[in-house]
Amino acid sequence: MADLTPRQIRFVFMGLMLGMFLAALDQTVVATALPTIVGDLGGLNHLSWVVTSYLLASTVSTPLWGKLGDLYGRKGFFQAAIVIFLAGSALSGLSQNINELIMFRAVQGLGAGGLIVGAQAIIGDIVPMRDRGRYTGLIGTAFAVASVAGPLIGGFFTDSLSWRWVFYINLPIGAIALVVVAAVLHGSMSKVEHKIDYLGASVLSGSVVALILALTWGGTTYAWGSRPILGLFAMFMILLVVFLRIERSAEEPIVPLHLFGNSVFRVSFGTGTILGFSMFGALTFLPLFLQVVHGASPTSSGLQMVPIMAFVLAMSVYSGRRITATGTYRRFPIRGTALMVVAMLMFSLLGVHTPYWQLAIYMAVLGIGMGLTMQVLLLAAQNSVAYSELGVATSLAAFSRSIGGSLGVAMFGTVFNNRLAHNMPVQIARIPANVRNAPGIKHAMTQLNGASVSANPSALNHLPAVLRNAVHHAFSDSLHTVYLAAVPIAVVAFLLSLRLKEIPLRSGEAESPVTKGGELGEAFGMPVPQQSPSADLAITASH
Repeated sequence: MADLTPRQIRFVFMGLMLGMFLAALDQTVVATALPTIVGDLGGLNHLSWVVTSYLLASTVSTPLWGKLGDLYGRKGFFQAAIVIFLAGSALSGLSQNINELIMFRAVQGLGAGGLIVGAQAIIGDIVPMRDRGRYTGLIGTAFAVASVAGPLIGGFFTDSLSWRWVFYINLPIGAIALVVVAAVLHGSMSKVEHKIDYLGASVLSGSVVALILALTWGGTTYAWGSRPILGLFAMFMILLVVFLRIERSAEEPIVPLHLFGNSVFRVSFGTGTILGFSMFGALTFLPLFLQVVHGASPTSSGLQMVPIMAFVLAMSVYSGRRITATGTYRRFPIRGTALMVVAMLMFSLLGVHTPYWQLAIYMAVLGIGMGLTMQVLLLAAQNSVAYSELGVATSLAAFSRSIGGSLGVAMFGTVFNNRLAHNMPVQIARIPANVRNAPGIKHAMTQLNGASVSANPSALNHLPAVLRNAVHHAFSDSLHTVYLAAVPIAVVAFLLSLRLKEIPLRSGEAESPVTKGGELGEAFGMPVPQQSPSADLAITASH
């Protein structure tokens, strides 16, 4: 750190945070704009794929981005990720139909995978592990702000301008990040002979896609016991076995399986996956609850989720500072996962008549749990591996959260749709027969279904009061089941966090060229193998 001035660190960190904020923002920004998008482009049956395609591309690309950064230097690939993300954003805003939007959202997701992994790995290059707590706290704030600002920004642009600005807003922010990274991070991209595990990356991608498709379509588009769903599950298992065989024999595997022999890394990976599963499930359905059951506008629903952002921000900074001060981290994930179990139990109590102040308390508990957990797990994973594998360890930690989130959105979406299909007729049947048979009510009932309300909550305002009440109860009861299903999953994360071992945080003398007195640019130049591809990598000077 001798050659890095505080000013340089601030500029580096600003560029990295902008890149990460963009990637995290686009996981949630589309949620409140979806009803308007579908109204403009059509394709209600493919609505969920606007979100899923982004998460999927981001998830399956993270291990490859991490490995490429380890082998050839991180700067160039981080810049490439920004460019790919901005291209996907511009094309998404120009989409003329739902299929184009889904495809361009996947391009965005491809770039987002590189943004998240690259930023976190670069921080690992320039900041000693012992001091990294304060920085991981700030990273947590980027995800926290994005998770809540996404619905708010999406609602604001949709209400005030056009849904297309949900994507165009990325362009100036990304341009600033690109300029900062180009100006501050100096490094070469000279190529050396390495073997990239493209086959492993492709098979892993196919396996993940098959699993998410099975969970997305099962019980909705197809019955769980149908041939397409059983075939997808079989494909997932076969490709997973093939992937493991490939990784065992690959000269430079995209997922070094020996990392999972490390108990700290294994527990961090598993806990991150399970937390991503339950966390994304919770965050995805909150705007829907606020808009459908509480009648909030898209912008208002984003504002009402501020308690989550505020407490993730506060607790990320708090836990980061405490880790830097004490050098210990184990207690934070344990406390955080315990609070997330409590939060899921609280959310399962949501009902039509739940006041906002009560919901705000529930969100605060969730925010505290998230702030104490997510970035600390990344820190523990990074601290448990050799510097030469920092990028791939970081990418796998990000991959764990992304795959958990993708699976959570798919599975909880299926649970919600199935329960809504059951609860809507039940609630309508409770309306007295003489009221149901009134001409205006009868006509409205023929046009009412759960999917149409999910895609356009504002349509509720045009329904008769008695039908609005039925819809409110049907949605509330369905979300009760979703959050109840998340409780045992969060419990598993808590039990797993108890197995996390405390390893003293490295001071950084032997892990980064910057901490050994090298130039700033050396950390982002090309790593060169000293003995073998699996040995620790030295860094060549780029000047």
